[in-house]
Amino acid sequence: MTEKIPVDLWFDPSCPFAWVTSRWLLEVEKVRSIEPRWRFMSLFILNEDKDVTDEYRERAARAMGAVRVVAAAAAKHGDQVIGTLYTELGTRLHNEGMSKEPERLREVVEGALASAGLEPGLADAMQSDEWDGIIRTSHDEGINLVGQEVGTPVIRVGANAFFGPVITRIPRGEEAGRLWDGVLMVTESDDFFELKRTRTKRPQFD
Repeated sequence: MTEKIPVDLWFDPSCPFAWVTSRWLLEVEKVRSIEPRWRFMSLFILNEDKDVTDEYRERAARAMGAVRVVAAAAAKHGDQVIGTLYTELGTRLHNEGMSKEPERLREVVEGALASAGLEPGLADAMQSDEWDGIIRTSHDEGINLVGQEVGTPVIRVGANAFFGPVITRIPRGEEAGRLWDGVLMVTESDDFFELKRTRTKRPQFD
């Protein structure tokens, strides 16, 4: 049996593009010998010293609550719970559209915890800075691999790390595998830094 290659993905649960990329990575796992490993980062931390709008800063600060819950759950139960909890959070926030109802974030978090088999009381971490040091350490590890001018998601495969890919639809089956092959091919070059075009589509989560 071919040994699976560990692939680390740093995410903020609130980011819809990271969510699409993470679901793509699960599709890649079905057709390539990889093992996704889930790491958390924070858009609030990423932008704390940047010139962003007050609205964005407030939204990122609110979203920090979900990151805190993921960190608290991992600290108590181990990193193996991160992927399941992320799936439950992301499904509610993105597929079910609850990211548009920020006043229900506590409800989203409690429901995700319960569905992941974790105690709903972990939602108390949303209002606590107890886990912020752990979050910052994980965030810095990921972002330092690729530089400060990018965001989430960050992916690492061995010594190869990159931001993205930013995609708006989840490729399935061999299409997911071919995209993975191409991303690895270009990012393995030490002299490759960027491909980009203006986004004309919103993320799709189905």
